[in-house]
Amino acid sequence: MNATVYSNDHPLSASPASNASSRKFALAGGIFYLLTFVSIPTAVLYKAVRDPNYIAGPGPDNGIIFGGILEIIVALACIGTAVALYPVVRRQSEAYALGFVGARILEAGTIFAGVVSLMTMVSLRQSGAGAEGLVTGRALMAMYDWFHLGQNLIPAVNAVLIGTLLYRARLVPRVLPVLGFIAAPLLVANTILLMFGVTGPALTLTTLGVLPIAIWEFSLGVYLTVKGFRPNAITAEFDNREPGRR
Repeated sequence: MNATVYSNDHPLSASPASNASSRKFALAGGIFYLLTFVSIPTAVLYKAVRDPNYIAGPGPDNGIIFGGILEIIVALACIGTAVALYPVVRRQSEAYALGFVGARILEAGTIFAGVVSLMTMVSLRQSGAGAEGLVTGRALMAMYDWFHLGQNLIPAVNAVLIGTLLYRARLVPRVLPVLGFIAAPLLVANTILLMFGVTGPALTLTTLGVLPIAIWEFSLGVYLTVKGFRPNAITAEFDNREPGRR
């Protein structure tokens, strides 16, 4: 594993084209990270579908369909963050960078699978399944919740992989990935407790891990969008890149 650490203590010069290219990657990555927050309204939009009698009940499905669209946007944005950041962070460690890409794609896959479960519930309701579809509807909702657990676990892996790359290369202020490092074990613990049905203070404590992971990802998105990668780190990466590699 190539784990060369580039320091800001010795600024080097880089070509304007190199810095411009890296700025584009950072801007794209930042925007994609911010787009992963567009699904926040689903906390309200999915209230109806969580009713155990949803399949047989009355009412419009537009909110649930709109929520599904928002989640699809998040899934695509997850992949977008990996595609945008990979060309830069792979210079720190290609193994970690590929791991980040794989984890992001897996996260997107769990989101797509969850959306399919919800849209199947909507289709059942619209087809007039009625009371006979209640058991199937509850099973689909349970499936969505299990896929959602995956969405809690995988961001912890992402935080460790991309956080390590950004921290070592000093591409962003180190306090940002540190937030991810703090949140990752809390999210893993929270997911395990939920899987075993544990409740109480322990679950409440680990649930707090959601806050720093959200702050980490949102702050990273804002920083990359507004500031981009730190110039000294980018300069060092381009000056030390292998000949013929972008």
